[in-house]
Amino acid sequence: MKTEFGTANWIVLIAYLAAMLAVGAYFTRRASKNTDAFFKAEGKIPAWAAGFSMYATTLSAITFMSTPEQAFNNDWAYAIGSLSIMMLTPVFIKFYIPFYRKLKVTTAYEYLEERFNPAMRAISSLLFMIYHIGRVAVVIYLPIIAITSVSSINPIVVAVIVGGLCIVYTFLGGIEGVVWSDVIQGFLLLGGALLVCIIGISALNGGFGEFVSSAAHDGKLLSGQNFQFEHMDKFVPVILLGQLANTLYQYTGSQDVVQRYQVTKSIKETEKALWTNFFLGLITIPIFFGMGTILWSFYADNLPEILEKNTAGLVPYFVITQLPAGIAGLVIAGIFAAAQSTIASSLNAISSCAVTDFKQRFFANRLKGLSDVALARIIIAISGCFSLAVAIYFLLHDANETWNIFLTVSGLFGVPVAGIFFIGIFTKKANSVGAIAGLIISVLVGVGMKFFLPEGSMFSSALMIAFIAFVSSLVFSYLISLVFPKANKEVTGLTYATIDEDYVRPVA
Repeated sequence: MKTEFGTANWIVLIAYLAAMLAVGAYFTRRASKNTDAFFKAEGKIPAWAAGFSMYATTLSAITFMSTPEQAFNNDWAYAIGSLSIMMLTPVFIKFYIPFYRKLKVTTAYEYLEERFNPAMRAISSLLFMIYHIGRVAVVIYLPIIAITSVSSINPIVVAVIVGGLCIVYTFLGGIEGVVWSDVIQGFLLLGGALLVCIIGISALNGGFGEFVSSAAHDGKLLSGQNFQFEHMDKFVPVILLGQLANTLYQYTGSQDVVQRYQVTKSIKETEKALWTNFFLGLITIPIFFGMGTILWSFYADNLPEILEKNTAGLVPYFVITQLPAGIAGLVIAGIFAAAQSTIASSLNAISSCAVTDFKQRFFANRLKGLSDVALARIIIAISGCFSLAVAIYFLLHDANETWNIFLTVSGLFGVPVAGIFFIGIFTKKANSVGAIAGLIISVLVGVGMKFFLPEGSMFSSALMIAFIAFVSSLVFSYLISLVFPKANKEVTGLTYATIDEDYVRPVA
């Protein structure tokens, strides 16, 4: 039976949403100055806030609920994959950030034009935009359907309020408004998660000791099964390899994160932002996986009927039924905060790609009567409203499976792009012919693995597909480049071997 959300919880949730709208409104005038302000905040964001923004951007509401659900239903195997950001942060700082800062790029894909050609920039940027328009719809839909499956909240009303207000404050405040909203949302989602853990442990008869003993006894942490081939759903080596590939794309080729590298005043500040994100990612592992294990201990002998067939609503059900009125609303606001941080970042990043990679690069003369900031806001409104409409369609018709297939296929284009960035930075002989051909081949490899290999095999898992797609992008791009040496171009200042040399843009 669904539980009532309650007046006090509604008041808290509405107050949170109003605060987010106020943040966007506060930065409206500053964001309207020019694209440097709208997309880079004129480099005025402090390092700690930029780091919080990276963290909130990468931690969606889906993660807020699915990570505890994973620990509840299985164990902590996927926590090993979460270590990828810790392993790769020094790599990003040493090998990638210097290029983005030296070229003063607005989008990540500007580097690909300088290193390869305009086509590589346009293809990568367009793929990012298409994928994230779909991702916004899913990020709106999934947490709402999970929360409304266990509560009396009207899903359409929540979608319009949460999604609509997020579009408005992103439209108004530009990246500066998005970043400071992310900071508030980051504190809220971390605080909400900690609160669930504390109340969950205090509700156990044996407290923390009971939590640890039941988790160890029931195999809810790690075991030998996590290193056995027959348990591919929680096989640690595959999880780690796949997450390394996904994290490489997210932090080197995905505009929503790369955009944060330019909002601070210097490269040193960007490095501090990444270390802040590193620390937040580190503490996230025990908090969110621990939340799932705590809830396992809490419900071990008495799982409510409403959760028996749908553990996606595990966290919101516990929050609404076990936390005091008002406090529960604050934690639910934390879940929506995780969704909104992802949505706002995606929308601003989509607009930055549309303006910088297409309008400014290819259509500056045709659209010279339209200011860049005005176009950015139009793109935010159109893409946001389209994604919201798709999310509402899902809620009305339960037709998300088709869209999930779309996201699976379009998402396969992401990790191969990380491979293109990799060969661009670490090799001199990679060229545009090899990069485009390698991208296409690696996408075909990924799609083939996804749809033509038997389910349950090691090579059909999403994480293994991501790893193979990354490796195949590297290998095919480099080998094909060797076959077409005439496509090579001057790359001084664009590869790690020449990182300390100046890059001189060719005269058009």
